[in-house]
Amino acid sequence: MCLFLLFLLASAGWLGTHLAAADNAPTTPILVELFTSEGCSSCPPADALLEKMDTLQPVPGAQLIVLSEHVDYWNHDGWTDPYSSASITDRQSSYVHALGLKTPYTPQFLVDGTEELQAHDNEQVVQLLQKAASAPKVPMRLESVSVEPGNPAIVRGRVESDVSSEKHKADVYVAIALDHAESQVSRGENSGRHLSHVAVLTELTKVGKLEPGKSFGQDFHIKLKLPGPGPMNLRIVAFDQESGPGKVIGVVLKSVPVN
Repeated sequence: MCLFLLFLLASAGWLGTHLAAADNAPTTPILVELFTSEGCSSCPPADALLEKMDTLQPVPGAQLIVLSEHVDYWNHDGWTDPYSSASITDRQSSYVHALGLKTPYTPQFLVDGTEELQAHDNEQVVQLLQKAASAPKVPMRLESVSVEPGNPAIVRGRVESDVSSEKHKADVYVAIALDHAESQVSRGENSGRHLSHVAVLTELTKVGKLEPGKSFGQDFHIKLKLPGPGPMNLRIVAFDQESGPGKVIGVVLKSVPVN
């Protein structure tokens, strides 16, 4: 919470200066990924910051689309994070390689697949989100999204992208996330703490490839691995990302409608 209040104070001048112009500008979606773990004592403040970004949407002219991605390499320290997976750890490791970093760590914020957000540096946060908000994105849509109950439940829908002016191909992903999740941690570095998360990634599926100069449309159906999430507790995020993983050139968010 303190980090976010400092962020708001640091950005207040920029917000006031640009608010009138931003009201008339199109909204630019920005993908903010947080690699985190319930076994990491420095992660809860970052989790809270991500939730505030999601709730308050503090950047005029931008929509912050967030994903909480729980790695599994903290699980050996006494607490098994129920939302963690090896595939998320692999995704972070791919970023480490692509960005030329020394090692994966938590908490780690990434903006649009190419920039690390330093949550302790309020000026850098403002500048980075301002830069991301000014970058054009390929328009995307999620259509006909629904959840078929069952064991497992299945999320169905269609993802579409407009014609891309980018020179490089991009992979098209659909991410399924829990809108909200909580844990009472009984062991490890966060023992005794009640933790809250937003947009917790549970499934990430590549559904196709966006070719330069072409539009994209693809139906999808994704089986849910985690039991129990109802339609009120799911959100769907689709994004176009250059291989590497590289730059996110388009992203869209949709809540699952109640049937």
